[in-house]
Amino acid sequence: MRRLGKRWALLAILLALVAACAGHPSRVTDLTTGRVYYTDHVRRGLATGNVYFKDAKTGAEITLRSSEIQEITPEELAAQVSRKE
Repeated sequence: MRRLGKRWALLAILLALVAACAGHPSRVTDLTTGRVYYTDHVRRGLATGNVYFKDAKTGAEITLRSSEIQEITPEELAAQVSRKE
């Protein structure tokens, strides 16, 4: 019975990790320049604290040292990506 409990706990942890790795639409603001980016997946470097993502508008790979990340809806992401500046 204990093995079954451990297996369920391990499965729950694995599912939580997969969910955490799933992309969430986000608005990322570069605190140094004030520039705003939109993306569907943000990664944070554990050792450096840097933020890594692909800009949804340009496709450029971006690395920021100082940023603010705000989760947004998929609809807001789509609206911002299709918006002309």
